[in-house]
Amino acid sequence: MELKNVFIDAGKSLGNITFAGAGKENQQRANGRRTVTSRTYSLYSDVQRADNVEVTIPGKAGVKHFEYEEPVALINPRVEIEGYAINNRGYVNYKIYADDIISVDELADTGVKQ
Repeated sequence: MELKNVFIDAGKSLGNITFAGAGKENQQRANGRRTVTSRTYSLYSDVQRADNVEVTIPGKAGVKHFEYEEPVALINPRVEIEGYAINNRGYVNYKIYADDIISVDELADTGVKQ
């Protein structure tokens, strides 16, 4: 079973999030050139404490440079949920996507909704 583009209230679901580091970069070859299709970043959440939160943003958003543990905000966050079974046990894989990741200071300046 798969649920795509479930929109979340980032404030309630993730709480305060801070930058933890850059992850992988997905590329695709088009017309003999490599194009970045998406980038994944690790974030810390004061609500989701069990693991780092991994967020994938489109390649067109560009490379993000933040200080370690700098407060950040997600623009238009959404979740894709995939359920699967192994040996009659149910498991869920959550994938978080956003249009962009920006500094909390920048968010206050632009007035963009999270």
